[in-house]
Amino acid sequence: MVEWRWMSRGARQVPDPWATPLIWTVAYAGAFALVVLLDVCGMLDRTGIALVTVSLLAALLGSRGRFAAAPGTALLCWVCLNVLGTEPAGELSWAGHRDPGWMACLLTATILGTATARVLHARAAYRRLTPPDVPN
Repeated sequence: MVEWRWMSRGARQVPDPWATPLIWTVAYAGAFALVVLLDVCGMLDRTGIALVTVSLLAALLGSRGRFAAAPGTALLCWVCLNVLGTEPAGELSWAGHRDPGWMACLLTATILGTATARVLHARAAYRRLTPPDVPN
């Protein structure tokens, strides 16, 4: 009996995560660009919007990186947001009521992005390796 198979549907590799230094570089440059863009648009006085946009960046970078890169990614995003996005601008400060929550939000976004990407990649790899059910 001849078994027909699609040639283009062979097993593909799960994509490798980006290198940690690259993730950290993109995290700082991206957070800097987002904060500057929000400042130009006049939306930087609403720090919640800035936190949400930088958290989305952290989640996106988490989806491309390793779990080991998550704390550094969150820290670099927080530093950029703290130095440029809050008063006094240009100074690194620690507000005990605000900054732990921001750090937790950024770290959670990065870890969720990484975990989601790993689950989706594992699921896709599993589907590519298991044969489809053939009706009898």
